Amino acid sequence: MRSKKRRSSKRNNEFVQTVLFFSSSILSIAGLIAYLWIYTEIDQTVINIETQKQVYNELENSINELEIEISRLSRGDRISYVARNELNMVPAVPETIMIFIDDENYAQVND
Repeated sequence: MRSKKRRSSKRNNEFVQTVLFFSSSILSIAGLIAYLWIYTEIDQTVINIETQKQVYNELENSINELEIEISRLSRGDRISYVARNELNMVPAVPETIMIFIDDENYAQVND
């Protein structure tokens, strides 16, 4: 009977060792897969951040160029040149306005 117990305990011991080996192998593989997945996600996030920074810099440059263009186009000499040459506009003749004050209806406040 003792030999049967030794055989069964030996079989049980081998079974436990086999289960431990396979479970540790599966856990190791799952851990490596999780590590690779997280690493890939972080790498993609860094790439996306760099792309967003490049887009931001390009948009910033475009804004600066547009502001320069706006200031160039809104100069007074440029506007008058376009008005005269492209739109065939002529400068307005200045008007003189005269105001007559009737001394009888005007009261001085300096009294």
